Amino acid sequence: MTRHARKPSEPWPGNRPEPGRRSVLAAGGALGLAASGLLAGCGGDTKDGGGGDRFRAAFTAGGSQETLDPHVAPNFVDQARAKALYDTLATYADDMSVRARLAESWESDTSGTRWRIRLRKAEFHDGKPVTAKDVLHSYRRAADPATGSPSQVLLSAIDFDASRADGERSVLFVLKAPNFEFPTVLAGPGTEIIPDGTKDFREPIGSGPFTYVSFTPGGTARYRRWADHWDGAPHIAELEIVPANEESARLNALLSGQVHYAADMAGASVERLKKEGSTRLLTARRATAQQLLLRTGRKPFDDPRLVRAVQLGIDREALVRVALAGHGEAGNDLFGMGLRGYPEDLEPRERDVDEARKLVAEAGAEGLAVTVETSSVDAAWEPAAELMGRQLREVGLRLTANTRASSTYFSEIKTKGVAAFNTTSTLPVSDFLQQRVRGGAARNQTQYASEEFDALLDRARTTRGEQERLGLLARAQKIARDGSGLLVWAFSDANDAVGPSVSGLRAAPPNSHDWARFDRVRVG
Repeated sequence: MTRHARKPSEPWPGNRPEPGRRSVLAAGGALGLAASGLLAGCGGDTKDGGGGDRFRAAFTAGGSQETLDPHVAPNFVDQARAKALYDTLATYADDMSVRARLAESWESDTSGTRWRIRLRKAEFHDGKPVTAKDVLHSYRRAADPATGSPSQVLLSAIDFDASRADGERSVLFVLKAPNFEFPTVLAGPGTEIIPDGTKDFREPIGSGPFTYVSFTPGGTARYRRWADHWDGAPHIAELEIVPANEESARLNALLSGQVHYAADMAGASVERLKKEGSTRLLTARRATAQQLLLRTGRKPFDDPRLVRAVQLGIDREALVRVALAGHGEAGNDLFGMGLRGYPEDLEPRERDVDEARKLVAEAGAEGLAVTVETSSVDAAWEPAAELMGRQLREVGLRLTANTRASSTYFSEIKTKGVAAFNTTSTLPVSDFLQQRVRGGAARNQTQYASEEFDALLDRARTTRGEQERLGLLARAQKIARDGSGLLVWAFSDANDAVGPSVSGLRAAPPNSHDWARFDRVRVG
């Protein structure tokens, strides 16, 4: 077997992606922080007991359907809550290289089908040890399509009948096919380790740095420091993750001292915070892939000429200037700029109004009305929709926006409409393609299907040689770029902000280990 043992701070060997961009979806919600009354009585002072022992973080919430089930964690707020309560076997560095977490080490055989995971000594909040049986239960559950884990497609490659516990702290995973990038799966969202047999998450038990206190779906989640965490106890005594669904509410709550941390600040707010000067920005450059999803399985975008017309009809540089206030970079209809498997040799997609107009005419679609789903979830989307509407009128398409409620946006666009805005934070390119572009994948919202693309993806994951594997991923990306209906029009910066009394947090892309590391925060 080929051994890959490491300390928690050591990256997984191999070619590293360059510092990257963003991958988990943004969250939803309807009420602002102040309007919700959730912080009533705080008096604008976020310090408790004179020592800054309670830390409050404001995120967009996901509405009444929220759960503390870590295997169903599509939104930023879900990810932050999961990170507080649970641990994963591994985690992502900023560049999407893989680092150990609950897994002390991993090793593969020469075929890439058998992987042995050795667990570090750790305990759940009820004092029971984290064992191989817990890992197998967690992965079986997350691999079940009925659960809805974002990593379901990746975990379904495990042959659970052949996989087994080999003692309390050793797991042997047998894969259905070789996968030399399997360590990336160990760090994926929705792969948190839960106690064997867990089905009810109303009073959850994990092995993370905080223990559960209380939670209201769409409302506040409260946690308490766990002194016995294997990676050291948090510095703060209590953590509250509070809902503030409008960006302006998060911004004002931070500036007024109601919260210590405001997630997901847009360009205009960033400029205001810079001028204000009393807060500190945590900016991960170009961390979020801003996307326009066109459903290629529905009319009118089942006609590839219209997909191409939209690609050529939008002005990406103008969208960055206006919708992102300059805080980002034009996209090229591909995910993962700068990461492993991204084809760096492709020229940028330039606007070509004449060619786009010609394609619209050939499709018999002149004057066609198209509705794009949008929301205030991301402050860039509504101005982007308005500007795209003006741009696409020049090529013969009439784009109008349908603004949906933040609290239900992401669940609704899974099934409704023909075009929608979306974002994805940094992920390993191979995992993103498996989860969101592969034919039939649960998160393939454009309904793209290509046997050629799927075959290249399979070959890449079963190829032992690193450079050959990356070449296959790049070829797959080039195929999907034109036909998938997934238009990456920009990469926006990920901006969070903290109050003046906060230390211990640094800028990091969502999905990475150091994003929302509230166990390391200090107040005062």
